[in-house]
Amino acid sequence: MVVVASGNTSFAESAGDPKAVKSEDGKYLDKEGNPTFNVAADGTIDWYTYSGYRRYHSECHVCHGPDGMGSTYAPALKDSLKTMSYGDFLGVVASGRKNVSTSQESVMPAFGDNTNVACYMDDLYVYLRARANDAVGRVRPGKREEKPAAYTEAESACMGKPN
Repeated sequence: MVVVASGNTSFAESAGDPKAVKSEDGKYLDKEGNPTFNVAADGTIDWYTYSGYRRYHSECHVCHGPDGMGSTYAPALKDSLKTMSYGDFLGVVASGRKNVSTSQESVMPAFGDNTNVACYMDDLYVYLRARANDAVGRVRPGKREEKPAAYTEAESACMGKPN
């Protein structure tokens, strides 16, 4: 375990302090052990944030809008992640959600059986957490850390591919 410091120093406390305090095999964790982002002083982002950006724009942006900004069809995840816990995020993505009000009905489908989402839930969470805390902007991330070997192994196992 390596202690690291995030290049970001002030964030909203409502969903927990997102500051990276340690890294395990290339995944940054906050003080509660939740996955989080790490942006270096030179703007280099961690692999999970970069992968989350790619996965979000592959699977989620159609409903939730570009960069988590929301749409007329689905809420802004950039705002939701300011208060949503890691566990709640995983539950909603895996199981879906149905909200019914007097004016409309909205349904988030379950993605727990979709390996293109389920295998990358941490990546999605980390990216959206970074967006919620204004740690990354609305453009494709430039500099990024290398893909960790442990990430490649976990991805292969989740997708059912031999190493």
